[in-house]
Amino acid sequence: MQLTPFHLAISVTDLSAAEDFYANVLGCGIGRRSSEWIDFNLFGHQLVCHEVANNETINADPSNPVDGHDVPIPHFGVVLEMHTWKNLRDRLIAKKTQFIIDPHIRFLGKVGEQATMFFHDPSGNAVEFKAFADIETELFKA
Repeated sequence: MQLTPFHLAISVTDLSAAEDFYANVLGCGIGRRSSEWIDFNLFGHQLVCHEVANNETINADPSNPVDGHDVPIPHFGVVLEMHTWKNLRDRLIAKKTQFIIDPHIRFLGKVGEQATMFFHDPSGNAVEFKAFADIETELFKA
């Protein structure tokens, strides 16, 4: 089965800051919009940012330990091809992004080897981008 794009709607506290971040920092295209929400093309997937006055769950900040790092829960992101991940990493570093977990290779030399990085959007939503060393065999392995 061929994968199809996902749709994810998230809360943001400042729609203008979200637009700047997703469009100008991450390089996402903008689709439909209103004064309360914006559709973004997040590497082929539909991300919708809905402005809310206050969202306490955004700043809850729970985490799970994974490979020596406190991985924020919840988080979302996209699995990219390695060259795309590296280009995005370089773009984020050039934009002086504050990382929750710096870009690095996780599980080096083991099953599931992957490049990963975590950061917050301007509203505090945790975002992860990753790339597998061998996406064809690793993506959905248990």
